Amino acid sequence: MPRWIPVHEKVDVPVFKNVMYAVKMLSKADKAIIPSVIVSQVSTQVFTLFIQGILFLKILLGIIEGKSSFEYYFKVLLMFLVCGLIYEIIIIVSDYIQNISFKRVFKGLNNMIFKKAAEVDVSCYEDPEFYDAYQRATDILTGGVYLAFLMDFSMLIGNAISLILVVGVVSAIDPAYLVFLSPIIIVFAVQIVRSKLLYKRDLKMTTNNRIKAYSMRTVFLKDFSKDMRTSNIFSVIMNNYKKAVKDNIRIIKSYGIKLFIYSLLGSVFGEFIPIVGTYAYASYRFINESGLNISGFSVVLSSINSVRQTTTGIADSLSELTNMALYFQNLHDFFSYESKIVSGEREAGEFESLEFKNVSFRYPSAEANSINNVSFKINKGETIALVGINGAGKTTLVKLIFRFYDVTEGEILYNGINIKEYNLPSLRFRFASVFQDYKTFALSVNENVLCHIPGEDEKERAKTALIQAGVWDKISMLPNGADTVLTREFDERGAGLSGGEEQKTAVARMFAKDFDVAILDEPSSALDPIAEYKMYENLIQATKNKTVIYISHRLSSAVLSDNILVLDKGRIIESGKHEELIKKGGRYAEMFELQASRYNGEEVESYA
Repeated sequence: MPRWIPVHEKVDVPVFKNVMYAVKMLSKADKAIIPSVIVSQVSTQVFTLFIQGILFLKILLGIIEGKSSFEYYFKVLLMFLVCGLIYEIIIIVSDYIQNISFKRVFKGLNNMIFKKAAEVDVSCYEDPEFYDAYQRATDILTGGVYLAFLMDFSMLIGNAISLILVVGVVSAIDPAYLVFLSPIIIVFAVQIVRSKLLYKRDLKMTTNNRIKAYSMRTVFLKDFSKDMRTSNIFSVIMNNYKKAVKDNIRIIKSYGIKLFIYSLLGSVFGEFIPIVGTYAYASYRFINESGLNISGFSVVLSSINSVRQTTTGIADSLSELTNMALYFQNLHDFFSYESKIVSGEREAGEFESLEFKNVSFRYPSAEANSINNVSFKINKGETIALVGINGAGKTTLVKLIFRFYDVTEGEILYNGINIKEYNLPSLRFRFASVFQDYKTFALSVNENVLCHIPGEDEKERAKTALIQAGVWDKISMLPNGADTVLTREFDERGAGLSGGEEQKTAVARMFAKDFDVAILDEPSSALDPIAEYKMYENLIQATKNKTVIYISHRLSSAVLSDNILVLDKGRIIESGKHEELIKKGGRYAEMFELQASRYNGEEVESYA
């Protein structure tokens, strides 16, 4: 079972390395995004803080003091206007590029995250830590982290360039001012520590935020609407929501004092000492006529204000960048996950046999095996039924066949070769499946059946599959036939199907696929006995000369099977044909008699 606990919960995260990783990922999504935001922010900071706030002021005061001619001032003013025009053009062009690039970055990162989520082991989806890791990764998008990173990264560069220019002006007037500006370095260190605290605080709230998101989502989902209105489940969900909010408040309070202290230190070393010190020293020199004239005094005061803005901006950007870099570490952790189910190199050929040899399996974190020393063999063309009460281990066998999990002990052989040696897509391609937790998607019926966007020539194949599944009569009556979108979530002309109709649509996927082995895991759980009988008739017809594995606790599918395997607590306790097992009078016969009597309306004791 993969563990999704981020490394940075225990050790320091390399901030610079993650900043570079963030730049790499954003540039991969769109090459224009980084240059455009940097050019935009650098232009803004240099023009407003240096050219406009200091350079132009210095020249203007020099003219007032009689050090320069009006002609010189006019030339400078003209140059300033040109710089302003260039600045406005840069901002307009950058904004246009960014509006397009932001959308591309969002789409690009989304695609990468979705692709990775589709590639991870199925076992991840049964692990709460995976969902926490997934949420931390998607926070890059949903929480606007990538936008904040872009702004902070570009502002850091812009403020740094402005700070160098401004400090150069101040030091030219008197290098002693640099003494009062030196505490700013402490601010940068304080902000980095503060940002790590903020990140740890947010990390602790991840699970609570996921609970809140689940509660909010559940209230609006159609699948839960009836239960919400006919039971007290809403109050239970809201109680979990309130507990998550309350726990988040507790977490925030636990970090409150430390964050306040670091913020106070940042203000003292970033603003109080530099501003008070430079103002006092400049005033002293000016009052005592120590070579500081009015223009120099004004420029120093303006420069110190610019220094304060730039250093505060740099400190804030560093703090935010450190925080953003930690989030990108989550993204890096997510993308760096390596599947435990490793695909082999051998291509799976046409099916000949499937054999379980002394297979045992235990789910991660489980205390006991779900499958215990199971052995059986299925040959080409055979029909096998796996039967047993709920929890006997039937569906677990399917997960092992598809290599959603690997066996704990023993081996599974496909055509006499361990399935671990086969290329996963080629192995899974040989099977068609209908799972008991079937799903239909907010796509057209044709897309649900064929699992891709169909051409006109393929729609006939989908129609045939829907007929075989016994649901075409319903589909043909929909507004757009098989082109109708299921659910009205995205299309007001969409349609909703009953549970049985949805299951038949899921079964139609199997009919539409070219397969060697059909695996039917409770394929008629939502059907009435008549619909079930008709579907099995079609299944028998469609799977002639095919290998079929029926998995069910309803025994109507077992009667005509070549072999029946009866599972109980992960073990095969009986096997044989229907007639043989009935004569044996064991567990299978007991189950069959119970179900038959229910159909006949007889009163019998519940089977346990």
